[in-house]
Amino acid sequence: MSDPRVEILDKTVCYDGFFRMERYRLRHRLFSGAWSRVLTRELFERGHAAAVLPYDPTLDAVVLVEQFRIGALEAPGSPWLLEIVAGIIEPDETPQDVVRREAVEEASCQLQELVHICDYFVSPGGTSERISLFCGQVDASGAGGLCGLAEEEEDIRVIVVPFAEAIAQMHAGKINSAAPIIALQWLQLNHDQLRARWGVAS
Repeated sequence: MSDPRVEILDKTVCYDGFFRMERYRLRHRLFSGAWSRVLTRELFERGHAAAVLPYDPTLDAVVLVEQFRIGALEAPGSPWLLEIVAGIIEPDETPQDVVRREAVEEASCQLQELVHICDYFVSPGGTSERISLFCGQVDASGAGGLCGLAEEEEDIRVIVVPFAEAIAQMHAGKINSAAPIIALQWLQLNHDQLRARWGVAS
C-alpha cells in the first residue's frame, strides 16, 4: 500500500542476480508540510528473513552457529561469525515455517514452542529487509558438529553454549551481529519467566 506522503518518480533495476538492486527517484513530504527536493536512492532487495535463538531450558544453554560471512571480510577479527539460525522467507512460507525448517538444516534441532521476540528492519537506509525474530525451545543434548546444505554451499559449525557464557561472549564483542545480540538480550531480560514457562525452575 503506497503512502501518499511519498511520490515515486522513477524506479530502475540496476542489478538482478542472487540479490537485486533498484534505483529510485522520489520525493517525500517534509515535517514542515512542504515537499522535499527530488532524491535518488539505491535500495538493496534480498527479501525478508526469519531467525531463531534455540534455547534449551533444561541445560540452560543456547545453540549458536558459526559460518563465513562476506560482509565481515574486512572487519576487525574474523569473517567467521557466531550467529543464530536464520533463513530467507519464501513466498509460500510463514516466518515460523522458516525457522523450523532452518533449525533442522543449519543446526539439526527440532524446535518445540516458539516465542516471538520482535520484527525489525535490518538497515532501512539502504535495504527493505525485515527480520522476524524468535526464541525456540529445543533439546540441545545431542546438538553440535557440522551442518548445512551442500547444494547451498553451507559450511556451518554448531555450538552449544551455556547461557551465561553466551551473554559474556556478547558483552566481550565476540557475538557481533544484530540478530543474535537482540535475541540474547531478550533472553537475558526474560530468562527466569521463560524457564518457568517451559517447566524449569531457576
